[in-house]
Amino acid sequence: MNTRLKYLITASTLAAGLAVPQVASAGGFYLQEQSVRGAGRAFSGETADTGAASLWWNPAAIGGIDQIEGHFAVSVILPSADIENNNTLIVRPQQQPAPVGGDQLSSDPIETGVLPAGAVAMPINDRLSVGLAVSSPYSFTTDYDATSWVRYTALKSHLRTYDIQPSVAYMVTPELSVGAALNIEYSDAELTNALPNLSAALPDGEQALKGDGWDLGWSAGVQYRSGPLMLGAAYKSSVKHRLSGTLTQSGLLGPLEASNGVIETDATFRTPWQASVGARYAVSDQLTLNAQVVRIGWGEFDAIRLGEPVNAAIPEDYRNTWSFAGGVDYAVSPAWTVRAGVQHDQTPTQSGDRDARVPDGNRWNFAVGTSYDVTPGFTVDAAFNYLAIDDATIDRTTAAYAGTPVQTPIIVDGTASNANALIFSLGGRFAF
Repeated sequence: MNTRLKYLITASTLAAGLAVPQVASAGGFYLQEQSVRGAGRAFSGETADTGAASLWWNPAAIGGIDQIEGHFAVSVILPSADIENNNTLIVRPQQQPAPVGGDQLSSDPIETGVLPAGAVAMPINDRLSVGLAVSSPYSFTTDYDATSWVRYTALKSHLRTYDIQPSVAYMVTPELSVGAALNIEYSDAELTNALPNLSAALPDGEQALKGDGWDLGWSAGVQYRSGPLMLGAAYKSSVKHRLSGTLTQSGLLGPLEASNGVIETDATFRTPWQASVGARYAVSDQLTLNAQVVRIGWGEFDAIRLGEPVNAAIPEDYRNTWSFAGGVDYAVSPAWTVRAGVQHDQTPTQSGDRDARVPDGNRWNFAVGTSYDVTPGFTVDAAFNYLAIDDATIDRTTAAYAGTPVQTPIIVDGTASNANALIFSLGGRFAF
């Protein structure tokens, strides 16, 4: 096999298997658990609320603080789903379509996640404040058995991002705060899938893409606070991630054997931008109403692009989405607050272009939470979220070795059902 054909086979197999993993605690692969206070009201007031606990959503949130403050949070995410085959077929060269075989049901392939987050902020003077938030906004792992029916499109998907957000806020007037931030992100990914050999009697091969890298984005926001009313608007940019690493193929036999080996390459993809507006209104000394709308630019995730020497683009065709949330905070006593909220998130994936790495559906988030002031300078926060996720088709037809004489289509026909997640969050806020 010549070198040109080897790289063509390598590039084409990517389209059959590799994609950024999905099904996190918000639509797509975004993890929004960056504040326990926010989780308790289904993230309905974060763009308009103040303090370090809202710094991820709006850098203007720390404008006007008069003491050092911070927060820390840990969320445990327990997802569940059934990934079931309906009638997936594989079409090997010069053979009739045949059932893909393997285990016809994969239960709970999405691993339990533990998500930490935190932030700290301090005033420089009466108008100027600075802060630093640390989070992991796009992170989780799925792991299918090597005998699963989805093996040619997904085995293991491991993605971690770590975001460091230095921020500054300035009080233009006593009511108006503006803020800006850098988003310094480190990403690490490992994505694997099986590769079919040309005979069904032969064992599968495997493909693995690994890489990591540092990249930059930015955030900006504004808040208006007047009496019982708080309004906020913020924008978080898309981040173009470039991961340097390796693409490894192994276990290919016969005419495909020359494609085994390790290639150094890089992969690029974009995370979505976010534009949010929110409001909080204190109806009384005890009751505050919250609302938030977020437009999420998932259209930025249009493709995963592999550089030299592979030179391949894998279309993803995500759509922009909306998120809507409403919630309440109720002060039972000066020290004790309870809260609740509901959020609806659209999935950025589309029917006809959804694979087993992306078993994502529209979702409802039902939340309850509480806070208790242990001391004047320390508050404990707790929250519980239940995510109800709609059933979705898994129906993205792919082809191993596309465009080569050994092209092997995989006609995917499956369903993701019974999907949900339980999320338990615990944290604290401090000030001194």
